[in-house]
Amino acid sequence: MTQKTEQKQKSHDAILASAAALLLERGIQASSIMDVMKGAGLTVGGFYGHFESKEHLFTETLRSTAHSVWDTLLKKAKEEAPRNPARRVLERYLSPKHRDAATPTCPLPNITAELARTGEPYRGALESELEGFIQSFAQLIGPGARHREKAVAVIAMMYGALSLARAMRGTKLGDEFLDAAKKWGAELLTKEGA
Repeated sequence: MTQKTEQKQKSHDAILASAAALLLERGIQASSIMDVMKGAGLTVGGFYGHFESKEHLFTETLRSTAHSVWDTLLKKAKEEAPRNPARRVLERYLSPKHRDAATPTCPLPNITAELARTGEPYRGALESELEGFIQSFAQLIGPGARHREKAVAVIAMMYGALSLARAMRGTKLGDEFLDAAKKWGAELLTKEGA
């Protein structure tokens, strides 16, 4: 790899990192290309050497951020609980530590309402990532269509509970959302034939 290629990759990575931080903080619509480039320590003029448009940037950012969170979650769950990694995914995702992180890592609870309003190309990127999550989570649970259905239900419960728990952070109800989702998600994961 040449020095110029290495520098271009570093700039590309810095732009994605800046966009990811803004995605988590503000969402897509409230984040400008100027703010992204400023956060990356680059000039706006260099943007189009990396991305075709703001939509291209945030589609790639959504994919890479969501994918990274899910991969990290799966890897840690398999290391910590090799006999029951699906349950460990549920516990880690719905932990007070994850809810209360000063900088959230998972963008989905923060941006799903915005994606519902803005539509494509973001909806397609989210669909692709969610399909991957569902497939990998279903494999942790076991083979068969019923396990895919469980994976869909538990993932929906995880994202919904985390979204509500973040909105109600610091309240008893916020804790109840996490606790109830962990309890019923774990029951669903261990229930045979469901």
